[in-house]
Amino acid sequence: MLNTNMLDISQNRLDAAAATEAHLHHHGAGLCDLLAALDDKSIRSTLCDLYGAFGLPIPDVEAIEAALHGIHLHLMNQAPSKLDHVGYARNLPASDMTRWHGARVGELLARFRNAN
Repeated sequence: MLNTNMLDISQNRLDAAAATEAHLHHHGAGLCDLLAALDDKSIRSTLCDLYGAFGLPIPDVEAIEAALHGIHLHLMNQAPSKLDHVGYARNLPASDMTRWHGARVGELLARFRNAN
């Protein structure tokens, strides 16, 4: 008998990757602006890795999940004083953007976790 559990898990992870790609299509520019304003080259590199994971015929779901995790941690670890400084210096609602993008990335990560 065919074990469909692995097929279901793989499809669920691919669905989570597709949801991530759709999210980036609509909100990726805002996330990119925020990460650029936070001025950390390593997290911008992580964002590039995230986009690169979609450049394959079949998205690299492990790389997508890892990049989302790194971005989520980075956003959640921002000190309020730094966000206030960035907001003032760049005339950007950095605190609000960080909370919003952090929550959305967290929701995308949950899709990957629930796919396991």
